[in-house]
Amino acid sequence: ITPSKSGASHLEEHHWRSRFAELGGLRQVPVPFIKASQQMQSRGIRNLVIQLVIWSDTFNDSIEASSMSEKSGGIPPIVKIYLLLAVLLGGSGWWVVRQSDFEPANALSWLAGKPLFQAAQTLTGHEDLVQSVSISPDGSTLVSGSDDNTLKIWDLATGELRQTLTEHDSTVQSVSISPDGSTLVSGGLDGTIKIWNLATGELRQTLDSIANSTSISPDGSTLVSGSWYGIKIWNLETGELRQTLTEHDGEVRSVSISADGSTLVSGGWDSTLKIWNLATGELRQTLTGHDYWIESTSISPDGSTLVSSSGDKTLKIWDMATGELRQTLAGQDRGANCVSISPDGSTLVSCNGTNLKIWDLATGRLRQTITGHDSFISSVSISPDGNIIASGSADDTIKLWRVTP
Repeated sequence: ITPSKSGASHLEEHHWRSRFAELGGLRQVPVPFIKASQQMQSRGIRNLVIQLVIWSDTFNDSIEASSMSEKSGGIPPIVKIYLLLAVLLGGSGWWVVRQSDFEPANALSWLAGKPLFQAAQTLTGHEDLVQSVSISPDGSTLVSGSDDNTLKIWDLATGELRQTLTEHDSTVQSVSISPDGSTLVSGGLDGTIKIWNLATGELRQTLDSIANSTSISPDGSTLVSGSWYGIKIWNLETGELRQTLTEHDGEVRSVSISADGSTLVSGGWDSTLKIWNLATGELRQTLTGHDYWIESTSISPDGSTLVSSSGDKTLKIWDMATGELRQTLAGQDRGANCVSISPDGSTLVSCNGTNLKIWDLATGRLRQTITGHDSFISSVSISPDGNIIASGSADDTIKLWRVTP
């Protein structure tokens, strides 16, 4: 690959971000070079010209950088087998760099200036599948629930295990933390929902109900649980059962409450999503379109968008107000066990077997595929600042992924 002066001068007339927009989703590159100005300079790389080349699917070779510019601070790792970045550093020659766990979407995201996630830490201690993870609203604490019948409370910054709670007699299927960070709720297959003081680990109350999924209202007053027996709406402070909703045909796999506390969304084995008035229990809409059961749901912070994941290997993005299906994301090669929208509403994270997929929520474009777990991922949680993803897996571990500096 030989960089061309004419190609570089041609691109000086075009901002690289506009060229990036042209590249999205294409298998052929419309122009030979992309000049990265401020984005590259911010990484300490000067006079940088990048050439994109599409590899064939069968070409599995690579060329490694033989030296580094003393001012570059290192070349950012990019691309697996579809894209090559030929990098020209003024007077230093050109290099090709690659990293095995990067895909085309990762390279394009990097060029666009969007942060990528990298492995930061693996938390061990559970002795069986990690069913659920949840990061506290202040970003300081991570809670996990497992098939080993325990909950574990971790320091998110250090990964230190603070406490193990052992009062459940069977799988801990779901964990939720109240918006003020004071209360932890766990749903177990032992037929109980337990309410804890998160700071001390003290068990405050036990509710007589099985729960596959739990969600706490923004004001902390209401708990919603979903199970084989429908949806139950509780007074979180007193433990009083307010209402039971049984419109789903079969098990309720997921429940989510909107950020304004007005709306409840549920997903079930009947392949439907239902949108409810949380205060009254009135069913507003039933959404159909999935061909298999609903595994997980997530509502955007502004309440405008709903995302659902299903055993039919798709993610669907819906308009919450109208129930209109905006987009179907079919990049899953396995059923999606979990899905979560980032606190700023820009990013969607989904589970895909042993991988995590990072999507741009507005466009539905795949930005990154994260690998690292040895068995399927069952749960995911995103920190309030959006910089950390926690994933729980059947490999008995929790992995933390942080935004690349």
